[in-house]
Amino acid sequence: MAIPDLDSLMHATLKALSGGAEIHISKVHDFVAKEHDVTPEERQETSANGKTLIFANRVNWATADLKGAGLLERPSRGFCRITAEGEKVLADPPSRIDRKFLKTLPVYIEWAKKLAARKEARPNDVEELEHKLDIDIKLGTPEEIAEQAALKIKTALETELLERVHQAPPEFLERLIIDLLGKMGYGGGDSKMGRVTGKTGDGGIDGKIKEDALGLDEVYVQAKRYDPDKGVGAGDLRNFVGAIDGEGVSKGVFVTTAKFNSNAKDFARKTSKRIILIDGEELARLMVENDVGVREKTTIEIKRIDEDYFDLEGGS
Repeated sequence: MAIPDLDSLMHATLKALSGGAEIHISKVHDFVAKEHDVTPEERQETSANGKTLIFANRVNWATADLKGAGLLERPSRGFCRITAEGEKVLADPPSRIDRKFLKTLPVYIEWAKKLAARKEARPNDVEELEHKLDIDIKLGTPEEIAEQAALKIKTALETELLERVHQAPPEFLERLIIDLLGKMGYGGGDSKMGRVTGKTGDGGIDGKIKEDALGLDEVYVQAKRYDPDKGVGAGDLRNFVGAIDGEGVSKGVFVTTAKFNSNAKDFARKTSKRIILIDGEELARLMVENDVGVREKTTIEIKRIDEDYFDLEGGS
């Protein structure tokens, strides 16, 4: 079962606080999970960046919206408490407690106006993002929306990168691989420790790079700029292994702008040589990850309240 969206969790979040006692947010999480049959495994599911627990994040944002509507308050660090207005809503609830309902409450309207005033200098930015990237902003928390956007931008960038690499001359790919391996730490990060060797009759070797800064071992490189529809087969791998074996080398990296078929992957696993396969998709991902052929355009920093700073009981 999919984790309920933010709006679907609001009623249970408010219900968890019924009675007026101060409840720790972790207990709210437990109550809401039980109400919606969210399993322990689902509670551990993370967002695209692997850093945010989806369920907990949605419950936390539900408490933020409910607080903005004046239905709950935060009396102390990590604790929530329902307000008198919140108890009234629970006593005679609408068909659904969600953001659509909250927008009918005067307190929430004023809170939303204050938020809108803060971002007046950049109107419609979320709507523009939704339109450009086909993101459903209604189902996610702000962090989830940002991560969806970042993932779509990254996917589009990787696709364009691979297209550009495929359009470039074959020798460009050879140089690119040496640059990439250097950025990944081969040769101690020194580009001078690697060189392109590819030429007519190169015997299946397009480049060489030292494995570490001391140059104690060498890794040979083969680059194939194939059409995406064409797969690299075992024959290409067999030729490469033969070439590095003739040089007395045991390690190699085989890179293609296409894909490796099952026979090639099977050959790479079984050969006595240590062969790393990088297909087009992985190549583009590594280029973005290691800043090869790309540069930073915008950094979005997301900050949260530092609860320790506001811990008056523990402070001096």
